[in-house]
Amino acid sequence: MPYTLSNGSLEIIMKGGVYENPVIQVLGFLKLEEYSINEKYRLQISDGKYYHGYAILATQLNHKLYSGELSLFSVVQINKFETVVLHNNENDRKIIIILDINIIARGKEVGRKLGNPQLWIGASASAAPAQTPTLKASPASTSRTPTPLAGTSFNTSAIDSKFTIPIASLTPYKSKWCIKARVVKKDEVKTYGKLNNGKYFKLVLCDDGGEIAATAFNDDCDKFYSKIEVDRVYYISSCKIKLANKQFNKLNNDYELVFQTDTVIAECCDNVSTLPTVKYDFLSISDIANKSPDAIIDVIGVCKIASDLQERTTKSTGKILKKREMTLVDQSHSAITVQLWGNDAEKFVITTNTIIALKGALLIEFNGCKSLSCLSTTILQSNPDLPDAHRLRGWYDHGGASADLVNISTGGGGSAGGRTEWITLKEAQTRRTRCADKSEYYNLLGVIIYTLSDNVVYKACPQENCNKKLENIENGMFLCKKCGKEYPNFKYRLLLGGTISDPTGDHKITAFNEVAESLLGKSANEVSYLLQNDNEGYGRLFDEINFKTFLFNLRDNYDNQTRLQTVVMSAQPLNYKDANSRLIKSIRALSEIQV
Repeated sequence: MPYTLSNGSLEIIMKGGVYENPVIQVLGFLKLEEYSINEKYRLQISDGKYYHGYAILATQLNHKLYSGELSLFSVVQINKFETVVLHNNENDRKIIIILDINIIARGKEVGRKLGNPQLWIGASASAAPAQTPTLKASPASTSRTPTPLAGTSFNTSAIDSKFTIPIASLTPYKSKWCIKARVVKKDEVKTYGKLNNGKYFKLVLCDDGGEIAATAFNDDCDKFYSKIEVDRVYYISSCKIKLANKQFNKLNNDYELVFQTDTVIAECCDNVSTLPTVKYDFLSISDIANKSPDAIIDVIGVCKIASDLQERTTKSTGKILKKREMTLVDQSHSAITVQLWGNDAEKFVITTNTIIALKGALLIEFNGCKSLSCLSTTILQSNPDLPDAHRLRGWYDHGGASADLVNISTGGGGSAGGRTEWITLKEAQTRRTRCADKSEYYNLLGVIIYTLSDNVVYKACPQENCNKKLENIENGMFLCKKCGKEYPNFKYRLLLGGTISDPTGDHKITAFNEVAESLLGKSANEVSYLLQNDNEGYGRLFDEINFKTFLFNLRDNYDNQTRLQTVVMSAQPLNYKDANSRLIKSIRALSEIQV
């Protein structure tokens, strides 16, 4: 098959001209070792007449290299790119930053170099037209002047809407730059320091080719916080560019911005259709199951279950955190639990049957169960206007709502395989195997008929990663036999025992701290307070959960191959719409009667 390259396009681009959507061939690529956080690659590209060895692939396109779509001899169309001049002592070098491409043909399909391209040797970059570094401006962006934020400094020489550069090309080596970015997330103001006398807030910014975090401290926090709004677009310049701290910043960027005294921000007044939006790289939930922990994930799904707002006390600082959970499902017939924290848990509206899109969630694993946790930089959208969302809605409304699903957040390895099918206690009994190294996971619709109120609260080791029960050694100190240390303090934890029932029988269960708090609707500290100060209120707490119906996710295992222990992994209030759909499906299957 013949492939036609955009002959001579590199010469036009390197001379500062405009060439829309050039078709080029990849003749080689090299990993840049100086970028250790997010890998970057330099490509050698050819238009059939000339080749150029300094084309940088934006990090959001790395997956095309990893998957093999982009390889030696691949023919691609460059949809978006930026030219940047790098200055050094000897001469200036112009590089091309590739922001978006379409693969026309994979390298193995082409199998050879096309044409006989020669190395492009032009005039030095410093002699090139003063348009570089530049990205071709849309008509709207050249016709309006940026509007400075009220109460902030504004230097028109610092911001020129015609000479913005993409976020992907920002480096600490650039002295003069301007980006045009949409604010996709804005955190609440937080404090720091022993006296909480410092304050800051964080933003997440994006354009068509990348994303970056920005932080404003103290005076800059006061100056900019009330002026910047989510989903608006701004020209931003004169920030400090520093290496991103990947312990806290999981965005796909090596760098982050810090606002300074001379930072300039002006609102963009262009037509909304020309402004950058969030770019997603969605994974199906079934594919997430194969990813390693700590991966950063974009996912879209229908909210099947949404929990109420809960409070958790941090073990290290004693601060109270707000938390919510939701279960997302998609066309891969899979489900996953997503945890929201702090401001997201309080203010992001979660309702069942809503389509939720997440960008930049952290994949975590515990006891073989995988779930997603929202970070400070995670972007959430409800019912986004995206093709993926429309396809998902069609699937869910036409059978997906009642489909059997594999829930990757409820464990694996058991005979139930983590499936969302509901079984009875009698069916669970027939599935059990007396194997000490194998756990059985299953879902069950049951009623709590009895809870033990004795010895529910215990004093546990104060260390963050240790929950061992402490022994009072009668000298004002408590001994942790696991850590081998004595402590003057402790933390309260819960261990709730009880019995659940369904139409086929009864069974004893155990719920550990987090699940017990969810069932009782109180934190361990609150339960301890009632125990010590309000016996009547303490007893009423257990009476109120008896004879309530929950959808339990349970884990069976045998202690020393003799004693069965059933642990509650989660307990969700019954979703009656889901339950009715399952009952109707069962009636159809058993009776062959359409209901």
